[in-house]
Amino acid sequence: MSTQLDGWQRTHNLGELSDKNEGQQVTLMGWVQTRRDHGHLIFIDLRDRFGITQVVLDPSQSKDVLEIGEKLRNEFVLAVKGTVRRRPDGMVNTRVTSGAIEVIADHAKLLNGSEPLPFQIQEQTEANEATRLKYRYLDLRRPNLKDNILKRILFVREMRRALEDEGFLDIETPYLYKSTPEGAREFLVPSRVHAGKFYALPQSPQLFKQVLMISGFDRYYQVVKCFRDEDLRADRQPEFSQIDLEMSFVDREQVLTTMERVIARAWEKSTGKAVPLPLPRMSYDVAMEDYGCDKPDTRFDLKLQNIAPIVEKTEFKVFAQALSTGGIVNAIRVPGQAEAFSRKDLDELGEVAKQYGSGGLAWAKVKEGKGQESWQSPIAKFLGDSVVEAVSKHLQAQPGDLLLFGAGDYRTTKAALCAVRLELGRRLKLTDPKTFNFLWVLDFPSFERDPESGRLIACHHPFTSPRDEDLHLLESEPEKVKAKAYDLVLNGNEVAGGSIRIHNQALQSRIFKSLGLTLEEAQSKFGFLLEALKFGAPPHGGMAFGLDRLVMLLTGSDSIRDVIPFPKTNKATCMMTEAPSEVSPDELRNLHIRVQKMTLE
Repeated sequence: MSTQLDGWQRTHNLGELSDKNEGQQVTLMGWVQTRRDHGHLIFIDLRDRFGITQVVLDPSQSKDVLEIGEKLRNEFVLAVKGTVRRRPDGMVNTRVTSGAIEVIADHAKLLNGSEPLPFQIQEQTEANEATRLKYRYLDLRRPNLKDNILKRILFVREMRRALEDEGFLDIETPYLYKSTPEGAREFLVPSRVHAGKFYALPQSPQLFKQVLMISGFDRYYQVVKCFRDEDLRADRQPEFSQIDLEMSFVDREQVLTTMERVIARAWEKSTGKAVPLPLPRMSYDVAMEDYGCDKPDTRFDLKLQNIAPIVEKTEFKVFAQALSTGGIVNAIRVPGQAEAFSRKDLDELGEVAKQYGSGGLAWAKVKEGKGQESWQSPIAKFLGDSVVEAVSKHLQAQPGDLLLFGAGDYRTTKAALCAVRLELGRRLKLTDPKTFNFLWVLDFPSFERDPESGRLIACHHPFTSPRDEDLHLLESEPEKVKAKAYDLVLNGNEVAGGSIRIHNQALQSRIFKSLGLTLEEAQSKFGFLLEALKFGAPPHGGMAFGLDRLVMLLTGSDSIRDVIPFPKTNKATCMMTEAPSEVSPDELRNLHIRVQKMTLE
C-alpha cells in the first residue's frame, strides 16, 4: 500500500460528475462506502463530502486494480484514475447526483486502511449516542450529520453577508474576562502570573460590545463562543455559539426592522424558503396569558383562557383554594377531540402538568345536554348547572370538545398548561415541521423576584433600558416596570434576544441600586462600564442570535448536539477526548492551586 500521492492530483469531487463528462480522464479520491464483488467485476461506491460516485474495477483494464479491489473494505481511503462512462439504460441511480455515470478505473492507489467500524457509516445507525460521540469523527461522516454541519456553515456565511451589507463590522472580543457572578454560573480560569486570581470565560460579550459602541464602532457583530457552567439539556451546551451584534444611534424599532431583514435574507438563502416581513409581534403579557410562556409556538391555536370570574364562587375546592390565595384558573378547549382521549391519556396529560409543579389537570368531555349533563367530568357535580353552562359558553365549547383545567399560582399554572398545550400539539400532530413561524415578543418585565431569596433580579440583564414611560415606577413599583427588551421566537423556541441598553450613567446607577447593589459592589463588578458611560456614550442596542438552536430548527434536528461538530454530553463531558480530565500536581502547583477532595457525610 502506497500512502503517498506521488503526483496524483484530484481532478473532480465525487458529486460533480455527470453524463457531460463522458469520456473524460479523471482522478478521484475518497472513502469506500460500499464494495460489491460480482466475480469478474468489483463495484465501489466512493464517497467524499460532496457525494458518491460508482467506480468499476475491471481486471481486463489492469490486474493491479483488481488486486487492490480485493483488499478493499468499508471506509478504506482510495484514489483512482479512470474514464467516465455513461451508465446503461435502466441502471441510473437517481438517489445521487452522479448517478448517471460511473468511472472505469485504469489505476488505483490504496491510501489507507480502516479497522472494523464501531458502527456503520449510513443515514440511520443503531449505535447509541455515547458511542457516536466517542467516535465523533466517524459520526460526522454519516450523511445526515455531515449535511447538518454543511447547512450550519452555509447559514453562518449568509448571516455574515447580510450583516456586512447592513454596515456591521466583525470585531473580536476577549475570552479571558473579569468574573461578574450574576446570572448563570461562570467557568473560571486560574492565572499563573497573578497568584490566587482568576479570569472568567464570558457568558456573552455584553459589556465589551457596549464599550465598542462608546468607542465609535457603531455597528459590531461577531460569531462568538459563550460559556455557562449550568445544567444541560437537549438545547443547551456549556459552550455555545452566538451571532452577537450591537448598533448605535438606534431605537427599538430600528433594531427590529434591521434584524428582520438580516434573518429573512439568511434564512431564504439557506433554505430556499421566504420569510414574510414584517414579522408578527406580541407583547410579553399577551404571550403569557394566551400561551403560558414567553416563547409561544404559534403554529397551532389551543390558547389558555381565564375562567376565574366564572368559577370563583364554586364549591370545587381546587378552584376555590387557588383563587382565595391569589392564584388563577385557566382552561384549554381542544375542539372535537373528546373521544380521542381515554382516561389513561388524560392521566398522562395530568402527569405532564405535575412535572411543572401543578397538582394535575381537571377535565371535561362536552356532550349533548344541559347543565351538568352536558359534561362527562368528575368535577361537573361540584360546579353546578349554571357554572357548567357559563364555562361552556365562555369557551365556545361544542359537543365532542375536550376541556382541560389548571388551577394554582400564576407561574406554576401557566407553565403546566403551556407544557400540556405543547404535548397536545405533538399528540394531535397540529404542527407542520416544514412551517417556520417567526415572532417578536416585546415589553418584558425589567425585574422579577428570585423565588429562593425573594430579592429583585434583572429579567434580561442589568444593562437593559426600562421604557421611558415606566421610569417613575423604578423605585416605588419596580415589578411594574417594562423593559425595552425583545426576543425572537421560532416555533416555540427563543432563537434571539436583546434590548436597548442604558447609555446614561445616572440611570445605570439607579438600576444597580434597584437590584440591591451598593456603589462599591457596582464599581467592583462593572466599574469600567460605569466609567465609560461618562464619556459621551451614544444611544445603542443590539441582540444575539442563538446559532446552535437556530440551526437545530433549520435542519429539523431534535438536539443541538446534532448541529455542533464536537458537542458535550448532558454531563458536560467530551466522550472523544475524555475531557474534563485531571492534571498533574506540577501543573496545579504552577497555578497556585491545591485540589482537596470532598467526602460526603
